[in-house]
Amino acid sequence: MHPAEIFWTAVIGFLVIGTIGYGLSIYNALVALKNNIGRSWANIDVLLKQRHDELPKLVKTCEGYMQHERAVFDKLSEARGALARAHSVPERAEAEGLLGRALGQFFAVAENYPDLKAKQSFLQLQSRISEIENQIADRREFYNDTVTTFNTRIQQMPDAIIANALALKPGMLFKVDETDREDVEIKFAMAG
Repeated sequence: MHPAEIFWTAVIGFLVIGTIGYGLSIYNALVALKNNIGRSWANIDVLLKQRHDELPKLVKTCEGYMQHERAVFDKLSEARGALARAHSVPERAEAEGLLGRALGQFFAVAENYPDLKAKQSFLQLQSRISEIENQIADRREFYNDTVTTFNTRIQQMPDAIIANALALKPGMLFKVDETDREDVEIKFAMAG
């Protein structure tokens, strides 16, 4: 073989191997991002379940004190039902927003009951639910960051070529419901 042929064969070989390696690295990065979306959603789901499990304890603790606040309990129950029925990310986000608003109203109404606010079990549950809410917010932010990174990568070149070949679709952001931006209306029932 002639030295020029060896040189060009080596150059073409390096280009082919380099292109394949680069394509595989893009593929692996997109797969990792897609899996991170699933993992981060699962982390949110775990916290939503924990919050869901804490609510019956909270209701049981408060029922005796807040007998005249049936509407607050009903909204909390409706929101829990909506969360149980939700399956997609947008449905879960909407149901999570409903539950967050219902909890906000619930705790606002509980402020009218000093005996309840002084009860240790109520304070522990309130603290636990607040802690879970903060964790949900943190994990929702991480989820949205991961989805945004994935969505950006699958639209940029050369990643878009591989994403199209794999039929990768943009992920859904966990958006805040428009009603979450509104002021909460709180109505207090009067005893008797």
